Amino acid sequence: MKLLYSPASPYARKVLVLAHETGLIDRIAVTVAGGSPTGPSPEVAAHNPLGKIPALVLEDGTVLYDSRVICEYLDGLSAGPRLFPEGPARWDALTRQALADGLLDAALLTRYERVLRPEAQRWAAWEAGQVAKITAALDRFETLVADMPALDIGTVALACAVGYLDLRFPDLAWRDGRPATAAWYAVFEGRPSMVATVPQG
Repeated sequence: MKLLYSPASPYARKVLVLAHETGLIDRIAVTVAGGSPTGPSPEVAAHNPLGKIPALVLEDGTVLYDSRVICEYLDGLSAGPRLFPEGPARWDALTRQALADGLLDAALLTRYERVLRPEAQRWAAWEAGQVAKITAALDRFETLVADMPALDIGTVALACAVGYLDLRFPDLAWRDGRPATAAWYAVFEGRPSMVATVPQG
């Protein structure tokens, strides 16, 4: 299998963390694929018409995207640890993944506003609205973190989300006022899967 990814992508990191945790990482050839929202990589666009990464190319040429689909596919291949639980716990894990991914969606839109949009065209109210979503998601996680399991797709998604905030948004100081989430992440980020996938760039 071949994974098209960017070293700074938190969504690609989520896939890689899951691959490490399930013991599948050695079955995946990781390929850096560039591009941006205004100019997708031709290589990525050839596999995903949306021009977005990550995309997983299977041995038979089938392509899977986005990170949620790829993670569930890889989890289904695992003969060992599984990060998608069964029963009621599944819906809790998927909902936390959706919350963390929504946080990331807002963070990436904020990043694009700050970096890609010409300064004269930036919209302060738009950025404020996205930052408010980030804040609300973090505040909700602060109420959830004490009851989260040690490891599932929801915890991986949260860890990759706040890791991205550390990389791109130190000004948000997300740990302030959220001691439970900060303490949880201080432990979780030491997992070998997290250490092996620290974002670059």
